[in-house]
Amino acid sequence: MKNTDYTDLFRKENISKKEPLASKMSPKTLNEFIGQKHILAEGKLLRRAVDSDNLSSVIFHGPSGCGKSALAKIIADKTEASFQEINAVTSGVDELRKIVAVAENRAKKTILLVDEIHHFNKSQQDCLLPSVENGTIIMIGITTENPYFYINSALLSRSMVFEFKKLTDNDLEKILKRVAVKLKINFDEAAENHLIKYSEGDARRLLNAVEIGYSTTDKNRNGFIDFTLSIAEESIQKKTVIYDKKGDGHYDTISAFIKSMRAGNTDDALYWLAKMLSAGEDPRFVIRRLVIFASEDVGNADPSALILASSALKVVEFIGMPEAKIILSQLTIYLSRAKKLREAIDKIEESTKKIEKEKIIDVPQSLKNK
Repeated sequence: MKNTDYTDLFRKENISKKEPLASKMSPKTLNEFIGQKHILAEGKLLRRAVDSDNLSSVIFHGPSGCGKSALAKIIADKTEASFQEINAVTSGVDELRKIVAVAENRAKKTILLVDEIHHFNKSQQDCLLPSVENGTIIMIGITTENPYFYINSALLSRSMVFEFKKLTDNDLEKILKRVAVKLKINFDEAAENHLIKYSEGDARRLLNAVEIGYSTTDKNRNGFIDFTLSIAEESIQKKTVIYDKKGDGHYDTISAFIKSMRAGNTDDALYWLAKMLSAGEDPRFVIRRLVIFASEDVGNADPSALILASSALKVVEFIGMPEAKIILSQLTIYLSRAKKLREAIDKIEESTKKIEKEKIIDVPQSLKNK
């Protein structure tokens, strides 16, 4: 029997009858784990560390529903260490100090799972640092955010960072097959395709949709649920746009938008524009980037581009969404198709470097104010 503090949370006998399907279907072993082959396939470092119960401090980051918490539970059930779990949203420095004090007096090592670790401020992270450094605590940090933005460098340097990716369609199909066997569900092919498409690589979203449809549909005479397309459409009605307005989603998408216009790929640029607006991006942020693009990338190859962009800026701020997307679309198409000349940005950068690195030149007498 393991002397753990929180392992009881994961034992089957303590699971409530109202436990969500996503929790019930959570893998119990690495062999049941679906996805993340790039870090968990046989022979991979993380797989070897978990199998041998020799894990060092790690940070798991990636989108929701990709298996971060599921893997942590597998580690909790497998390890001989004392396992504790806290949530960074509700835990403070005092609680962390108590955990550290107990860990220092414990004969065996302590694995501490910190869910949503990006919510820890500098003081909370600094509180953990000495214990992580000397090995008193083996930390597992879980976050949907890029840890390089939210975790201080000292804690990062003492942890291995593993990126989890959203599940593939094939991964979600495997999950549906397991659910079909466990719950006796006959999925129509169209229903399967709809659920997979609208889940966007999120297993939790997929299973929540299945649970809604399953719990509200009568069984057939053979005791099975016939899960049709209409049931699937009712169970998961709106596609989720994965886009974090403060993290990677924000910067990656605007980068794709700018680069598509720069390359003259109008359709691609409009796709990234639609993604940003559908996810709730501020149209004023988009129009400001378009104004910059009109000068930086189009420049004097088409001076009217900046005039059009400046006019669009005023119109977007005046009318707002949703109609502003039409103006943004028009300007995006114009700038994508316009000739490009980066002379303005290149020349000013060249002159700025001269100011920074070379001797400052006095104004010649002939150019002075007479």
